[in-house]
Amino acid sequence: MEYRRGAEPSAPLFVMHDKRYRTFTEELKQRFGCRVQRVSLDAGFSCPNRDGSIGVGGCSFCNDRGAAAVGVPVELPLPEQLARSKEYLRRKFKAEKFLAYFQAYTNTYSSADTLRGLYETVLADSEVVGLIIGTRPDCLPLPVLELLTELHRRTYLWVELGMQTMHDRTLEAIRRGHDHACLVEAVSRCRERGLRVCLHLILGLPGEDRADMLASIREVNRLGVAGVKLHHLHVLKNSRFAELYGQGNLQLLGREQYVSLVCDALELLDPRIIVHRVMGDGRSELLAPDWSRRKLEVLNAIDAELEKRNSRQGSRLSVTEQDVLF
Repeated sequence: MEYRRGAEPSAPLFVMHDKRYRTFTEELKQRFGCRVQRVSLDAGFSCPNRDGSIGVGGCSFCNDRGAAAVGVPVELPLPEQLARSKEYLRRKFKAEKFLAYFQAYTNTYSSADTLRGLYETVLADSEVVGLIIGTRPDCLPLPVLELLTELHRRTYLWVELGMQTMHDRTLEAIRRGHDHACLVEAVSRCRERGLRVCLHLILGLPGEDRADMLASIREVNRLGVAGVKLHHLHVLKNSRFAELYGQGNLQLLGREQYVSLVCDALELLDPRIIVHRVMGDGRSELLAPDWSRRKLEVLNAIDAELEKRNSRQGSRLSVTEQDVLF
């Protein structure tokens, strides 16, 4: 099945290969012609939802690591973090090129001059072919957007924004610190500058049913972004959700529920959108659910369910939805 990417009219046709959804791995292979791996970095940022600017303690799902990847040698300067991680990824995945992934906390939460120095430090490595910058929609002031636009013209750049859900009642309940309108505005400002945007969605947030979650998928389509990350709600040590879970006041999705829900979501997702991931990974920080420790099994179950349904990304879009999107 072939589609042309609406966000980049001059881009070549893309094809869904081994998966029934458009993967980031395949996107990178097509674009760079070799194995490209993300290198998670911790540049020492904070977050306005932790330092008191808009809140303290962070979002309910986040712990004191700020969504940082496990194993990142945070005590080392950025060039050494990069070098050590590159060697590991070369051995494990035979990676040839790398994307520097500013992952921990809010990676635009500083002055544009400070950010430039950090981003340029890793771009100086000849094996780094691009940047992924994880941030919040309320942390993209104009000078930072101008910097990101400049970098976008020079390198392969993604801006990852935490959407989590489109429902304001849920955003308030999880102490997110902004409403959905803030996210919509941030996406608009990025898109008008040509930036690639990847949105994070959490499936299984308290108080949301299947219809609520699939409404958020349709909203991702409407926003016209280039990528999405789907996460299941998992409970991390030292998070607010850990306290609720310990009290028996937090219900989590079972594995079969999540597999079914992800497949429903993929079937409704605009097939031009690149799927960066279909589940999260808490590893050593994880309290629950236990099934998410067996990530490969879950990924295989999602593939098997799509095959069983004989469906793929975008296959359940209605004629009306297709008319709107295309």
